[in-house]
Amino acid sequence: MFTIVEKELNLQFTLGHHQHCLLCQIPNHLGLRNFACKLTDPAVKWEQVRSILELVAEGPRNLKKLHFLLLPEAAMPAANVDEALAFIGRQFRPNTVTMFGVEHVSLAEYREFLERYRADNAEVLESVLADLDAGNIQHVPVNLAVTAVKEADGRLRVFLMAKSHPFVREETLDPYHDLYRGKVFPLFRCLPVGFNFMALICLDYVYRDLYQSNISAIIDKANDLFFRTRQRLDLLAVLECNPKPEHKAFRDVVNGFYGEYLAYTPGVRDTVTVFCNVSDETSGLGTGTDYTYGYSSVILHKSHKIGAVHNSEFTSDDFSSLPVCRLRFGDQTRLYYFNLPLFHELDPRTTRFPLKIHGIYRPGPTGWERIADDQFRSNPPLPEPD
Repeated sequence: MFTIVEKELNLQFTLGHHQHCLLCQIPNHLGLRNFACKLTDPAVKWEQVRSILELVAEGPRNLKKLHFLLLPEAAMPAANVDEALAFIGRQFRPNTVTMFGVEHVSLAEYREFLERYRADNAEVLESVLADLDAGNIQHVPVNLAVTAVKEADGRLRVFLMAKSHPFVREETLDPYHDLYRGKVFPLFRCLPVGFNFMALICLDYVYRDLYQSNISAIIDKANDLFFRTRQRLDLLAVLECNPKPEHKAFRDVVNGFYGEYLAYTPGVRDTVTVFCNVSDETSGLGTGTDYTYGYSSVILHKSHKIGAVHNSEFTSDDFSSLPVCRLRFGDQTRLYYFNLPLFHELDPRTTRFPLKIHGIYRPGPTGWERIADDQFRSNPPLPEPD
């Protein structure tokens, strides 16, 4: 059901140096139309997304070092996907990966996207054509995400995938109005530098049932990669529009992913998991009293030993006593710029912080403005006495 296909990319990251990630926690305003979840303000939304793309293209200060740009689930209006990809192809620097979710489209529209970019999506297109041939389902909604890669030689490659595990409001008793279930998902392998990453859409991260699990398939694939090549899954990006980002279901998967209780999992032990959620200004998915948008996070294995920190923009913790280090952001509309840790195994005597916050941006009257470092950085704790 959950098939992983390997895709080789020509990304020439600097040897011995970490990669940089810009996580965009921006709001979505959604509404149900023709059984599909659509943006209610697509023109306004596109202006916001375009402003982020322009910021990345400009690259103020050290933003020129950016390698990964993450936008949440359903953040892109479907009508502007091609325009966004054209902008990325023209303006972005080589060796840049952009991941973004798209509002619901019909299965027929999804097929058109796949045919337009068939060179990189042969397996996904084959799966969709087989499903279309088996039933009259061209109007079924699809929750999709795009990974756009500008390779070292400037070539733009576009990969698409469809969500496989629907949110409660994406699932109905009527199969012709139910969310289409994606079946093929890419694992990206960067050459000549051995860096491997995947993207998932929200609930694709959690268990489907006790016998079949997307995350178990990813762990098995990563372990196979380790035993065949001695490489690991370095980055797992989860794009969300999630009113309960810290639900027990997510915490349980994080625990199993990093816990090593029943089996040693060398393929994912050093994976950096990045949850990119929408901000607290999001609307349209209901008004539950326990809805808490925001709180995007970066999760690492406990061996990274991130020290305690707490300020107005982010905190660090162990996600309620899990074997992890978690950097937990706030719930406001922000762009968080940080590095992906390079050194997986640290000397137990070191005081090095493997994860650094390079900058935080907030919306301002004339665009995105960088928050002054002294507004959120706190003094480091004093070392313990010998």
